[in-house]
Amino acid sequence: MCEILCSTGAIIGLPNGRDYNLLKPFSEQLSCDGFEFMMYSSWYEEMYPMLKAIRSMKLNIPVMHCEKHIGESISKGDLATAYELFEKNVYLAGELGAKKLVIHLWDGMTSDSNFDKNLEAYAQLRELTDASGINLLVENIVCTHQDPMSRWKQLTDAYCDIHFVFDTKMAEFHGQTQLLYAPENDWLWKDGHICHYHVNDYGGALKEWAKLKTLPIGKGHVDFQSFFTFIHKIDYNDTFTVESTAFDAQGIVDFEMLNAQFRYIQEAMKH
Repeated sequence: MCEILCSTGAIIGLPNGRDYNLLKPFSEQLSCDGFEFMMYSSWYEEMYPMLKAIRSMKLNIPVMHCEKHIGESISKGDLATAYELFEKNVYLAGELGAKKLVIHLWDGMTSDSNFDKNLEAYAQLRELTDASGINLLVENIVCTHQDPMSRWKQLTDAYCDIHFVFDTKMAEFHGQTQLLYAPENDWLWKDGHICHYHVNDYGGALKEWAKLKTLPIGKGHVDFQSFFTFIHKIDYNDTFTVESTAFDAQGIVDFEMLNAQFRYIQEAMKH
């Protein structure tokens, strides 16, 4: 049975003080099945009080998203920092009950320019998640030197049992959405590599960095009808996350916009 999740990063951000205590009242206004918990770097200093507060909320958190600077540290070659932070994220995921952990294996201005470092680092990251019984998922994060699909193929060549999360916005940014459906890439789903989907829209042109914004379904040009036709074809029935930024400059959250997206996915999964 599929679970439609809301990224906590869609509702908690700088305009509302990144106040994790807001998750409880916000959750009561959302019709999702649970949450993908997004870790922020500013929360490391209060990690244990934060964890205590969130666990007391009794939220369903089957997926956690690693704090994004981990991938940037790997890309820069600062592996000691990356591994130290990643270990904290793995601990948090376990304590929150998450079974899947999303990572940007490369990130920041360095992006995939030092991909050999990212490729090698995966092995140690995977050891940590395997030991904790957590499924590590590498996201098709945007690239500055090659492209996400090429990087996924390199990773799969090196690690035959690697798992991924497919983000529709990231794919569309690189003009790679159609590659998901191509027969030559059926290994992605036939071999069980993709274990989670981020369902977001994109409204820019090919690799238009100024438009790299997470949009709600229907506000960009991703063909979601084709996407969900494919989802049904491969009999995928697991987790989806909506990540569209829902707070404004004052931190006010547009709950109806998010609930409309959850309804859209719910209906799409019925057909």
